[in-house]
Amino acid sequence: MAIKDLEARQGNVDLIMEIVEKSEPREFEKFGKTGRVCNCKGKDETGTITMTLWNDDIDKVTVGNKVHITNGWVSEWQSELQLSTGKFGKLEVVDNGSAETVDEPVKKPINEAVEEDFVDNSSKTEDEKVEEELLEELGSEEETIKESVTEDEKSGN
Repeated sequence: MAIKDLEARQGNVDLIMEIVEKSEPREFEKFGKTGRVCNCKGKDETGTITMTLWNDDIDKVTVGNKVHITNGWVSEWQSELQLSTGKFGKLEVVDNGSAETVDEPVKKPINEAVEEDFVDNSSKTEDEKVEEELLEELGSEEETIKESVTEDEKSGN
């Protein structure tokens, strides 16, 4: 998939792009919970797009990285397309843009492994849990507003 092919309200976006700009993170509070958000610009050979980074993803990305977005979501803000991982997507840094080498993890025989050596990939980070709760609460508010409008229409208001 290429940036030029993206459209507003498009899901299931699978895209690799290079990060060319990154703004300073901002903190927010919603429903009594705090989080962080940051915008960055990504490019591929077909164009550029603004991407919204949430919480843990902010620290993963720096200018020069190549990132792979899987199951991303495209929205529109002030007539500009914006890409994010959305509720179910994933961001992975596939190239850090420098000549640094990444240390290989230490490998141990299984009989020498300790509990900390095992990672439960099914668990979510605290930031992912907060983001999911916020999105669910926003959906609930949206439904409440729709129900209220429907009740007003029925009563003739």
